[in-house]
Amino acid sequence: MVTSTAGPLTQRLTSLDAFRGLTVASMMLVNNPGDWDAVYPPLEHAPWSGWTFTDTIFPFFLWIVGVALTLSTAKRIDHGASRQKLLAHVVRRSILIFALGLFLAGFPHFHLAHIRIPGVLPRIAVCYFVASLIFLYTDWRAQMAAIVVLFASYWLLMTLFPLPCVGAGRFDVNCNFARYMDGLLLSGHMWGQTKVWDPEGIVSTLPAIATTLFGVLAGNLLRQTFSSGKKAALLFGIGAGLFALGQVANIWMPVNKSLWTVSFSLLMAGLATIEFAVLYWIIDIRGYKKWATPLVIYGTNAIAVFVLSGVLGRLLGLVQVTGSAGQPVELVDRIYQAVFAPLASPVNASLLYAIAFTTLFFVISWFLYWRRWFVRL
Repeated sequence: MVTSTAGPLTQRLTSLDAFRGLTVASMMLVNNPGDWDAVYPPLEHAPWSGWTFTDTIFPFFLWIVGVALTLSTAKRIDHGASRQKLLAHVVRRSILIFALGLFLAGFPHFHLAHIRIPGVLPRIAVCYFVASLIFLYTDWRAQMAAIVVLFASYWLLMTLFPLPCVGAGRFDVNCNFARYMDGLLLSGHMWGQTKVWDPEGIVSTLPAIATTLFGVLAGNLLRQTFSSGKKAALLFGIGAGLFALGQVANIWMPVNKSLWTVSFSLLMAGLATIEFAVLYWIIDIRGYKKWATPLVIYGTNAIAVFVLSGVLGRLLGLVQVTGSAGQPVELVDRIYQAVFAPLASPVNASLLYAIAFTTLFFVISWFLYWRRWFVRL
């Protein structure tokens, strides 16, 4: 069954909603194992250079942000909204997303003197803001040029700037320009597990913005008037090309999520474009939509679900209960040891807990969807 064959977009893309839901569900799964010491390697970030399934989730979400902002903003422009009004909306939304990130970083103690400033939501806010500005005031050629400028700026900074830790062009965990700048500008406000560098730091945000702009360009392609089949084919081919470029760039600059290197940005934009092209062809072109309904539901309140899951995860770690041996333990550990640990080996029990957590938030998403409660920032 074919539901769309040609012409500009006239309805919401179910495939994009499903892709968003799949990405959010994946985020829930990898962020909430029962035991961090018992996790399958693909469900962990790469120790440094290289990539795993987990490393694809955040760049995929940024790519989706780029597509969504293009389609929604273009629709508002077509309905007569002024760019000044749209800019005000972008500023307001960016501030709210950034503020939610600071709330999540501080919850529940809010030690402002050492609160983490960068993070997942702050990076989304910055990338959304910059990409929206570029989309509002440029065409696709300038957007491509912006990606080149972002990549070139990052490449020059990372390879030519002399570092106190000896020389330039370093990409190891203890010596690189991104870490150096984070130490200068974010001291005391970085990721708690390192305290001396941040995976969502300042310099690495440059190629992360480029990742979002690749989504913007994909959104521009989807708005064209040629056939949906041709759009899917072009997206797949472009994605394969970007993936290949990422592999080539890896020769000179390693694929690294923590540094969000140029090679990583290219590779992830390629994978995101390929995955979306497949979903677009199956769901929106061939019309096989019913199977994707759970994914669509999961993606309808993506940021709200992310914040709620972070709050619940922290609360489960804060509440103290009596363990099986009579000693005080965190509630999350008590639940894991009592319910999941007896069921399987440690790594599988840990995965079962993550699946249960992910399922819980599907139920929450379904309830919000059923009640037609959508959190719009």
